[in-house]
Amino acid sequence: MGRLAGKIAVITGGNSGIGLATAKRFVAEGAEVFITGRRQEELDRAVGEIGPGVTGVQGDVSRLEDLDRLFATVKAQSGRIDILFANAGLGTMEPLGAIDEASFDLTFGVNVKGTLFTVQKALPLMQAGGSIILTGSTTGSTGTPAFSVYSATKAAVRNFARSWALDLKGSGIRVNVLSPGATDTPGIRGLAEADAGDAMLEGFAAQIPLGRVAQPEEMAAVALFLASDDSSFMTGSEVFADGGAAQV
Repeated sequence: MGRLAGKIAVITGGNSGIGLATAKRFVAEGAEVFITGRRQEELDRAVGEIGPGVTGVQGDVSRLEDLDRLFATVKAQSGRIDILFANAGLGTMEPLGAIDEASFDLTFGVNVKGTLFTVQKALPLMQAGGSIILTGSTTGSTGTPAFSVYSATKAAVRNFARSWALDLKGSGIRVNVLSPGATDTPGIRGLAEADAGDAMLEGFAAQIPLGRVAQPEEMAAVALFLASDDSSFMTGSEVFADGGAAQV
């Protein structure tokens, strides 16, 4: 019997990085898991990696019709949601003076609009004892050069949890933020110039008190804590898993 035995979990952005590692961990802990991703080929590959216990539903969280299709699938197959990990997110490096309107709209569309409507549309399937986890970032609390738009979206996500904890008062549903530091994922490597991913991660590691970047599995362990009854008296909180980067 795993820590999530019998639970139904939904993870957006579950086709790679932290979302994929978390889906694997949740399934290993006994949950039935639904994951989303924008790219069907990558989603199919993730489902194959995870194996039995997972269902992939292609979709973009910034498209409300895709979210409707996701939750219709969950309702038809499982009838409820016990754990919602609103994890899908993206960003680009653009310094002030070079911020592009299209990338602004995309980043806010996925990270803010997508998070909002993922949670709102999931609520009818949730009940007392449910756990909502939002993916934040250390950048929501610190200044980061050329990353202000992404950082602003994560500051918004942090306040979502504070405000929604009050909106959900009396429901028995908890909402918390998992804020990772630099983690070795395809998404973060994609911010670097070609073949510069390792150098970029080494630069991040030099600024982290623990002296290294995280692995996605380490974030999955924290997500498991927030999903399980081990965090039953936590709501509106932000849990940093950042090697100390935003703490000192």
